[in-house]
Amino acid sequence: MGFMGSAEGRHIAVGFDFGTTNSSVAVVDGDARVQLASFPSAGAETPSFRSVLYFEQCKNGEGVKRTHSLAGPAAIEHYLQTDEKGRLVQSLKSHLSSRTLTGTEVFGRRYKLEELISRMLSDLRKHTSSQFGKTIRYAMVGRPVRFVGAETEDDQDFSVSRLRTAFALAGFEHVDFEMEPVAAAYTYEATLDHEELILIGDFGGGTSDFSLLRVGPEVRRRGRTPADLLGNSGVGLAGDAFDARIIRKLVSPALGSDSEARSLNKLLPAVPAWIYANLERWHYLSFLRTNNVREILKSARIRALEPEKIEALIAIVDEDLGYQLHQSVQELKFELSRAEDAEFRFRGGGMGLRIPVTRAKFESWIKEELEAIEGAVDTLLRSSGVHPDAVDRVFLTGGSSFVPAVRRIFESRFGASRIRGGNEFTSVAHGLALRAAESLREG
Repeated sequence: MGFMGSAEGRHIAVGFDFGTTNSSVAVVDGDARVQLASFPSAGAETPSFRSVLYFEQCKNGEGVKRTHSLAGPAAIEHYLQTDEKGRLVQSLKSHLSSRTLTGTEVFGRRYKLEELISRMLSDLRKHTSSQFGKTIRYAMVGRPVRFVGAETEDDQDFSVSRLRTAFALAGFEHVDFEMEPVAAAYTYEATLDHEELILIGDFGGGTSDFSLLRVGPEVRRRGRTPADLLGNSGVGLAGDAFDARIIRKLVSPALGSDSEARSLNKLLPAVPAWIYANLERWHYLSFLRTNNVREILKSARIRALEPEKIEALIAIVDEDLGYQLHQSVQELKFELSRAEDAEFRFRGGGMGLRIPVTRAKFESWIKEELEAIEGAVDTLLRSSGVHPDAVDRVFLTGGSSFVPAVRRIFESRFGASRIRGGNEFTSVAHGLALRAAESLREG
């Protein structure tokens, strides 16, 4: 379905990859070239826009408090530079299928989930409009094969409906949706001079999605048909789940999750488990900076058999070091993608952690997630009736596609020589822009 909005907006094809962790935008210009939007970050430019909102309260000249919000890299930078922390909100995409999570309260005001998402989308739209000199009102939007938490088709439709509403609130007059792995296939197809049957694996922060489809110049020439897409599959987990395992298995024990304390001549867990659960997503750590939690941790430190570990946890909570902690997790994951051994390193709050980790140990932590990904790939092959030998190429995209254990899932079925990658963090936006251009030509 083509764009039915303003004449000005009709001249630019826009691909919009709104992700759980990062978002990106690409456009096809008048010369049919795909260009990525770029965003200022730490004195440089980046094509990745962190899917984060930061709220703070500021006093105006009359001393009245006003709530101010920032999105993307600017939100992260402002949060890190501010002593008195405001409220960080992220991973909003992973809540789209939830009918119980309608929104949240920030500084006394209730915000619907769609409104929170729209604030990020609005910043992205305005920035991209400014960069390319055209008012953007239409976009081809990526969507996962299966949204996080979606169990039925009604859940899927509900998620898409909420996302559509968020785009409308952000000033878009019309949007079309395309499966994210199909969008990645458009990026790969642009490099081909022959026909192929390909399997696309798209690994985001919250979902892992797979598609089997036929691509190539002949497909583009005759026009794509439903028969070219042989099947889709997906699971509601990916990079965020890997990070949570590292926190749970490696970091939390160093901060006392396995420690005990004496209570009435009995040995009990020193700290309630729910406190450590809040470490597994970095922005949740801000929720622990309450008087109630401080009292719990102070009491635990007095009674604990390993008080130094509880002291380290107190330092991380008091100084709100969740972002820095998870950056260290990302660095460890990156190093383990390149070597069999690495060291987790974190310094902050007057303490430091240096813990050796093997790739084999990390892979044992994410065994369940790897099995779920394997199951989704095998389900796709069975349901589409395609034997692995019939697949010409496998194109992997997204950050977790670098994890060796993930790549082995595909190498064991298709052989290393058939695995391809490239532009792992922007290939979906790139492909969505190509898909948008195709849609505009058809419309």
